[in-house]
Amino acid sequence: MGSLFDLFFVASMPILKVLLITALGLFLALNRIDVLGETATHELNKVVFYVFGPALVGSNLAKTVTIKSFLTLWFMLVNVLLTFLLGSAMGWILAKLTKPPKHVKGLILASCSSGNLGNMPIIILPAMCKEKGSPFGAADVCERYGLAYASLSMAIGSVYFWLYAYNIVRISSKEAIANTGVIAETFVLNVQPETEPPLQSSEFSLQIKSSSRIKQCLRIISQEFNLKAVLAPSTIGAMVGFIIGTISPLRKLLMDNVATLHVVGDTSFMIGDAAIPCTTLILGANLLRGLKGSGIQVSAVMGIIAVRYIFLPVLGILIVKGAVVAGFVQSHDIFFQFVLLLQYALPPAVSIGTVTELFGAGQKECSVIMLWTNVLAPVTLTLWCTFFLWFLS
Repeated sequence: MGSLFDLFFVASMPILKVLLITALGLFLALNRIDVLGETATHELNKVVFYVFGPALVGSNLAKTVTIKSFLTLWFMLVNVLLTFLLGSAMGWILAKLTKPPKHVKGLILASCSSGNLGNMPIIILPAMCKEKGSPFGAADVCERYGLAYASLSMAIGSVYFWLYAYNIVRISSKEAIANTGVIAETFVLNVQPETEPPLQSSEFSLQIKSSSRIKQCLRIISQEFNLKAVLAPSTIGAMVGFIIGTISPLRKLLMDNVATLHVVGDTSFMIGDAAIPCTTLILGANLLRGLKGSGIQVSAVMGIIAVRYIFLPVLGILIVKGAVVAGFVQSHDIFFQFVLLLQYALPPAVSIGTVTELFGAGQKECSVIMLWTNVLAPVTLTLWCTFFLWFLS
């Protein structure tokens, strides 16, 4: 596996690439430059969200993930879920200790639970394969598998994020706004009319009441959890890519280099390649707002940093090692094990900023969290990646 210095070099180069692109995005967002001002960033973010991101996830899944390969990668579903659950538990403890405002409480829970499971792995894993001295074998094979792992990580993380973290921020934001008197919502499950019509029978009356209550409950569930948000464009792209990849005739028709419709697959790859640099530039532009500071507690920010960069990676080592011992993960596939470990050491998901912008609560606090977690990410990720490589050796 090489010396510790060689491992450190292999781990640091991909992180440095992320840092350079992020710094460029921050520079372009400066008032003097104003290439990535608020309007430009917002519009570019929409293009990434609706076009580049889905193309990236869908094309890579269609190219690399088959039924056979998915059966060997099933533990990633459990692993990502554990990052959310463990992060939420520690975020809840942190919120109890720091006692932040309600809209910040949801932000803390989301920041601790949801990591940047898409952009970071898609940058780090292929870049690590290309470095001289990489422990993951031939560069072309490693890169193909790296893109598959990263795409699957992005797809799973996207579903969990929009199903779980999105609703945490949404509900806490609505509660905070309601408490200020701007919005007040009342849900009534059992509303009786002032004058009831005569009932033909007590049994019929009971059926009417039960049906009404069920409809109201379903409507409340739909409003509270906004299940439509689960079908974000990246999630739809992942579904399409998975269907194409697992249905052999479709895969051969669209994704093989000599296929009849290979131009469709080539075009999707070309569009998807723009997602990584654009997203990283947007991240850098958004960090500029965090430099202006906000009223968020220093203890809350330090707690999030501790959860994401200390406690979660340590727990991840125990979980992944246990999965290997239990036979859930193949012991010889060190690349897949590295990906599973990496998922515990990532900074908070960039999409959290999108959600705070959407509901108009916690934008400044989110920018500060993103600033400090991403400023420290190059250091922590390099150290953890180096340790993971040494650990797997």
